[in-house]
Amino acid sequence: MEATAPTSGAGANGSLAAAARAQVGPPTNPMATALLTDQYQFSMAYAYWKAGKHADRAVFDLYFRKNPFGGEFTVFAGLEECVRFIANFKFTEDEISFLKSVMPMCEDSFFDYLRGIDCSDVEVYSIPEGSVVFPKVPLMRIEGPVAVVQLLETPFVNLINYASLVTTNAARHRHVAGKSKVLMEFGLRRAQGPDGAISASKYCFMGGFDATSNVLAGHLFGIPLRGTHSHAYVSSYMSLTEIPDRTLRNKDGSRICKDFVSLVQEWLHKVQAVDSLSSVFGDTNQSELAAFASYALAFPSSFLALVDTYDVMRSGIPNFCAVALALHDLGYKASGIRLDSGDLAYLSIEARKVFQAIEKEFNIPCFGKMIITASNDLNEETIDALNKQGHEVDAFGIGTYLVTCYSQAALGCVFKLVEINSRPRIKLSEDVAKVSIPCKKRCFRLYGKEGYPLVDIMIRESEPSPKAGERILCRHPFLESKRAYVVPQHVEELLQCYWPGSSNKPRAELPSLEKIRNRCMQQLEKLRPDHIRRLNPTPYKVSVSGKLYEFIHYLWLNEAPVGELQ
Repeated sequence: MEATAPTSGAGANGSLAAAARAQVGPPTNPMATALLTDQYQFSMAYAYWKAGKHADRAVFDLYFRKNPFGGEFTVFAGLEECVRFIANFKFTEDEISFLKSVMPMCEDSFFDYLRGIDCSDVEVYSIPEGSVVFPKVPLMRIEGPVAVVQLLETPFVNLINYASLVTTNAARHRHVAGKSKVLMEFGLRRAQGPDGAISASKYCFMGGFDATSNVLAGHLFGIPLRGTHSHAYVSSYMSLTEIPDRTLRNKDGSRICKDFVSLVQEWLHKVQAVDSLSSVFGDTNQSELAAFASYALAFPSSFLALVDTYDVMRSGIPNFCAVALALHDLGYKASGIRLDSGDLAYLSIEARKVFQAIEKEFNIPCFGKMIITASNDLNEETIDALNKQGHEVDAFGIGTYLVTCYSQAALGCVFKLVEINSRPRIKLSEDVAKVSIPCKKRCFRLYGKEGYPLVDIMIRESEPSPKAGERILCRHPFLESKRAYVVPQHVEELLQCYWPGSSNKPRAELPSLEKIRNRCMQQLEKLRPDHIRRLNPTPYKVSVSGKLYEFIHYLWLNEAPVGELQ
C-alpha cells in the first residue's frame, strides 16, 4: 500500500487539503456539492452550533444490515467518490445565500461558521473499494467535528448505496456466467437518468463486466467500448442497389476488390448449395443482406451482425455467413453475431452447428468458433437457466435488470453515531437488527487453513490486534449462545486511512478502476463456494470480541429505560 504522510501543524491543514484536492480531483458528478444533503442535516448543524457542540469530536460508522439480492455477500464501492467529495467540500457564496433564504431563523454568525468549514479536520477510515463485505461491519468510519460529519452523512450514504448495490449485482452476474464469458453492460437507455447510467457503467465494470456501450463512461473511466448496430440499421435498407461504393481493399493492402457485394452474393449461393445446410437455408432477405454488406464495408475488421431482424436461421445466419466468407477472402475475420430475441439456447446451438459446417465444408479455420452474443432483457436468472439448458453463447449484453437492480431497490446503508468526545454511544431498537454497535472499532478478517475467510471480527480500539496462530473468542453481537473459538492462519485488518484530516497518519492510495476490478475478482475467488452460490447460500459469520460483546450489553442496559408494571 503506497501512502502519503501529511505534514502537521494548524497551518498545514489547508495546504494538505489543497494538495489532496489536486491529487484526487473533483467529484465525477458536478452535482455532488456541499448542498447535496438532506435539510435536517443543516437543522442539526445549526442546533449543534447554537448549543456550542458543533466542534465535539464524533465518530460515525457507515454500514448496512442485510446483503442484497437474497445473497450472502456484498461488494463495497463508492469510496473514491466519497474521498473526492470531502476533498472538495466547501460552501460557495451562492450556496450560503441560498441557505440564508431557506433558514431565516438562523443567526448570521452560523452562516459565517459554514463559510469557514471544510474537511481538513475529518478523518476517514475505510475498507478498500472492491472488497467483499458483510452486514454490520463498518464499511467506513468517519471522525471529526460532529456538525461537519453530520453534513457528510447523506452524500456518503448516497455515494455508497447504489455503487455497492450495482457492483454486487454485476459480480453476481459474473459469477453465474462464469469466467470465460464476455459480459457487456448495455444499460444506458434504461438507467435512472444520466447520473445513474454513468455510475452503472463504472461500477458494473468494477463488478466484473468487460465492456460497456456507454461512450461517455468509456471516455471518463477508460472502460472498453462494445456495440454493433440496431434493428433500425438493418430495416433501413431496401435492396443491394443502395450500396454506392462497393470497393474494399484487402487487409494487407495489396489489392482492391472492386465489387464486394458481388463477392458476397457468390458466397451466399455457395452456402445455400451446401448439402448439410439445404434443409435450413432458403431464400434470404436481400435488404438484410444489403445492410450486412454495407456494415462490413464500413467495419471489415470488426464485423458483427444482429441477425434476428427477420428470421435468424432462414435469413440472418446465411446472410451473415456470406458476408463473413467474403471478408475472409480479403484477409479479414468477422467477429460474430448477436441474438436479441427468440429461444437463445436453441438458436445459439443451431448457429454454432452452421458455423462448424461452414468451417468443415470450405476449410475456413476457426469459423466454427465465431462469437455468439446474446442480449434481450437478460438477468441472473435467465443466464442460470441458459446454463442449465445448454447453450453456445460466448458473450452477454445485459442492460435493464443489471443497471436498475430490478430485484432490489436499495442496499440500505446507514450512518450511525458510535462515539462522541471519546464516550461510546448506542442506538437501541425493539428490532435487534437495528441496534448499533457502539464505540470506535477496529475490524479484522480471519482466514482458515484452506485460505478462505472464516469470520470478520470487530474489537474495541484499545484492544490488542488478533494474531495468526492465537486462539480468539468470536461472539455474535447480540445472541449469547452464538460463539466460537477461532485460530486464524492469517489476519487481515480491514479499515485503512483514506483521509487523515489533521492527524499524522499516512493516507492509503486510491487505486485505478482496473486495480479495483481485479481486487473484486480476487476477493470473490477467496470466498468459500457455499457463501456465493445462488440458492441457499451459507451466511458468513460476523462477530465481536468478548470484551466488545460485554461492553455492548453493558451500555445497552445502561441506556435502556426500565419499565414499571402497574
